[in-house]
Amino acid sequence: MASKPKADVKVLKGQEAEDKVLEYVKRMNRPYGAVDVSANLKGAVSKPNTQKILVALAEKGELVQKTYGKTSFFVANQDKIETLPAEKIAALEVVLKEVQEETKSVSQELKMSTQELTKLKAQPTDAELKTALANTNSKIAELKARLEPLHSGAVLVSADELTQIESDGIKWRVEWMRRRKIFNTFWQTITDALSPQDAGTLCEELGIELDTLEHQHLEKSGLFANAPKRPNPLKRKR
Repeated sequence: MASKPKADVKVLKGQEAEDKVLEYVKRMNRPYGAVDVSANLKGAVSKPNTQKILVALAEKGELVQKTYGKTSFFVANQDKIETLPAEKIAALEVVLKEVQEETKSVSQELKMSTQELTKLKAQPTDAELKTALANTNSKIAELKARLEPLHSGAVLVSADELTQIESDGIKWRVEWMRRRKIFNTFWQTITDALSPQDAGTLCEELGIELDTLEHQHLEKSGLFANAPKRPNPLKRKR
């Protein structure tokens, strides 16, 4: 079935059609059948006319015709395709090398710019910096207000208050040691028949909280310089 030209495509005939078909086949430089050439020309040359033109061009030596079964293909005669002189090929190779070097340089610049852009995007925005600066200034003002009494020489804790604090500290230290002694005695009794591992498991199951590192550091401080060394309630006597 012949290709129907589109409404906006001029239908070519005669020498104009022949020139169009030959120009297309040479430009594409690959085998084509009449149907493909007519279709690729958007119907500017009908299929029957395209077939006649291709055969005629093959007879003139402009194209080479190859037949496979009932189908014929046509390709431009390679002997008539213009070739570039060696000087022009060398010049083009020089241009190609220059373009490749330029492309390499541009690619490197693009890579560096991309890395720089990534770093910039990781930085806080102006709005975020403004908020952070305001928060910092607010914190500085708060700390200055807390330090102001010291700068003015005001007494923050009176002698009576200091004496009371020391008295309370001694009181609660004695109470702490007394309760710990009671617990150690009680614990020693109920775990006497248990192994250290079982005693530790029981302590964990009962949710008993022993002294932490902070308590141990406090006990070794000056406040406990004369206090007796406490035993480990989980250590079994054998």
